[in-house]
Amino acid sequence: MTMQEIRSSTKDCLIPSDIAEVLGCDKYRINLQVRQDKELGTNSFPFPTILIGSRVKIPRLAFLRAMEGE
Repeated sequence: MTMQEIRSSTKDCLIPSDIAEVLGCDKYRINLQVRQDKELGTNSFPFPTILIGSRVKIPRLAFLRAMEGE
């Protein structure tokens, strides 16, 4: 998804494939980093991430705020 598509989306949470293009990386790498962060108790991203089983979720509004510098 592009930033415009994310802004106009009505989803509460995004998934790695939604944000990969904006971050300029592979969705698989996002998944791996979130899992590693949860194991270590850290967060490498400027927005919150949620790990539910093997699923990664990113709150859309928090992602937008982080990407827009708020």
